[in-house]
Amino acid sequence: MSIWWLGYPLLGAFAGFVAGLFGVGGGLTIVPLLFMVFTAQAFPVEHSMHLALGTSMATIVLTSISSMRAHHQHGAVRWDIVKVFAPGLMAGTFGGSFIAASIPTRPLAMVFTAIVFYASASMLIDRKPKPTRQLPGATGMLAVGTGIGVVSSLVAAGGGFLSIPFMVFCNVAIHQAVGTSAALGFPIAVAGTIGYIASGYGVAGLPPWSLGYIYLPALVGVVVVSMLVAPLGARTAHALPVKQLKRGFGVFLALLALQMLYRLMR
Repeated sequence: MSIWWLGYPLLGAFAGFVAGLFGVGGGLTIVPLLFMVFTAQAFPVEHSMHLALGTSMATIVLTSISSMRAHHQHGAVRWDIVKVFAPGLMAGTFGGSFIAASIPTRPLAMVFTAIVFYASASMLIDRKPKPTRQLPGATGMLAVGTGIGVVSSLVAAGGGFLSIPFMVFCNVAIHQAVGTSAALGFPIAVAGTIGYIASGYGVAGLPPWSLGYIYLPALVGVVVVSMLVAPLGARTAHALPVKQLKRGFGVFLALLALQMLYRLMR
């Protein structure tokens, strides 16, 4: 067994806590770390970022279930929003996985960094929405969901970095936005996982134990621990004041983006 396999549970513990705390699938946390680990393992350069994205997306399938259950127990999941959002999210995520597979590693990492910077700024600025602003109708939600799905697939995240600011912008309470985002992570992850398996199937040069663009040892190591830790993050989220939770989410995203930018500059 590779010594690197022992590090994956540690990634899972960190990712699971973040998934529960901020309602994101954990992908924004895992992708940069997996990319570093895969690079250190001398995985083919042209596949490292795609493997990090695909593996991260697969971990969200189970992590999101654990996080979603914890937030549901606190009554923080708006299932009416989940119902109208899910179809667009799944369609956009599945298509986006094939777009990501066609982009070389470095440009793909640059796209990841830019999107995360935008999400961070939107939360740190903390603009107050108009009191009368509401969520759009079914057609608008389908369009927004499709767009969020495409972007989520490009960065292998559960969509919380976009869906949370969007829901808050539409006057959904921050704790409900976080809880609903955790539930939305599941359809995104399912569609994205299928897409990354299909787009990476039969690609030459992938390391052993790969299923398309999903590296199975990392998937198992991360998922087992992250599912156990996610409820702890959810309980912490509901114990924090709204403004502190918003700022913490924004700072967290900014740090991730800076880390990726540093690696790109190198």
